[in-house]
Amino acid sequence: MSVLGFGLSIEPQLWALVFVMVRIGAAFIAAPVFGAVSVPVMVRVTLSGAIGFLVLATHQVVPPAQVFSAATILAIAAEALVGLAMGFVLQIAFAAPMLASEVIGISMGIGFANAIDPQNGRSSPALGQFFSIMLTLLFLSVNGHLVLVEMIVKSYDVMPVGAAWMGAEQLKGIAFFGGYTFLAGLLLALPVGFLLLCLNLVVGMLSRSAPALNLFAVGLPASLAVGVIALAMAFPAMGDYMLVIIREALAATQNLVLG
Repeated sequence: MSVLGFGLSIEPQLWALVFVMVRIGAAFIAAPVFGAVSVPVMVRVTLSGAIGFLVLATHQVVPPAQVFSAATILAIAAEALVGLAMGFVLQIAFAAPMLASEVIGISMGIGFANAIDPQNGRSSPALGQFFSIMLTLLFLSVNGHLVLVEMIVKSYDVMPVGAAWMGAEQLKGIAFFGGYTFLAGLLLALPVGFLLLCLNLVVGMLSRSAPALNLFAVGLPASLAVGVIALAMAFPAMGDYMLVIIREALAATQNLVLG
């Protein structure tokens, strides 16, 4: 009877752990670094379970009375929506370097240089991979992954399990933060992009004044050389702005969860 009683008492805790892991796992699927293709699924599940134990230790979580019911399915969908929204906001910010690389790469003449991105497993510009790796390293250096885990745990205070539906204002905030990607990407590419634009104007005027001049033989090597030198000179400032992008993304995630 004692063994039977222990089994009956441990089953609700297991269901509560699985219920809590839905939000955490959804956030890890959508968030950068955690959601990379190179991160095994077993690692994500293990991390979700470890953080789930932390949530159960600090919050009172009541599992659903019936597993296969409409209310339980809606509650699980709400938990997944909250987790996906938290990770998606950070993913939006990580798209800014890709936009900057497109602007710079086309001006430099290396927009055709693509490679497989280890983060998402898709083909992306080589310059964009360099920016993405630097942004990821800066994100880890400022403990952004720990801040994300902290916000996930704190989200259970504002959005308890089973009552975590997101309002229209929160969804509106996600949509408006999507515009920040274009702003951040253009500002990140502004120093190098403006210099390359000036170079293209000069090459265009030279081609008009000397029609016999081979534009591709002169303009493409000049754009590539000036672009590499400009990147080397402007990267300290670009690194500082990448930190601003990370802070804005974490602040947007905090506003989404905590208000």
